[in-house]
Amino acid sequence: MDNETVSKSTMPRIGDKAPDFEALTTTGPIKFSEYIKGGWTIMFSHPADFTPVCTTEMSAFAVNKKWFAERNTKLIGLSIDSIHSHLAWVNNVRKNTKVYMDFPIIADLDMKVANLYGMLHPGESATAAVRAVFYIDPNGIIRLIMYYPLNVGRNMDEIQRVLVALQTADENGCALPVNWRPGTKVIVPPPKDLEEMEERINNPDYDEKVDFYLVKKSL
Repeated sequence: MDNETVSKSTMPRIGDKAPDFEALTTTGPIKFSEYIKGGWTIMFSHPADFTPVCTTEMSAFAVNKKWFAERNTKLIGLSIDSIHSHLAWVNNVRKNTKVYMDFPIIADLDMKVANLYGMLHPGESATAAVRAVFYIDPNGIIRLIMYYPLNVGRNMDEIQRVLVALQTADENGCALPVNWRPGTKVIVPPPKDLEEMEERINNPDYDEKVDFYLVKKSL
């Protein structure tokens, strides 16, 4: 596939319905719209099997699989490798590190899914997916997207933090300030009309009020 073809790949955006596809994975064939039903999903791509940064990242997802499951979140990986390469890599990592990457990893030799999700960035590589992360909510909507270059590994703390942040914002109808962590104050959404503005100005019960447009509270 040449750069001109790759450059035409779609780039799903936050708020889009997650594009559907069928693919072969290390846990068997899937239809993505069926796989993501009933909860949150994090889909992440890596450049290639048997590479050092990818091994550290995918192992980190595997080590934290229970943490994600406790938050009703499925994991699914992808790279432009064959199913045979994926299986050999999973077995090699388990043999050498005792970490078992038993979540599905999509075999995307034809780059169908990578193109569908805009994981191919020709300026970085025309034949390897960048380190993309897609957060998909229970309604099948893309809620957050991260992109990392080939030579910089992702931050698992941040991947976990933003999942909790998205779920917290949805459950409580709030927004979250810079560097938010669970247990710290959240932001009350800004007023939408004059009546709400007056309520903010005159209500003494908020935990922290900088002004009517910036009000924080504890959950």
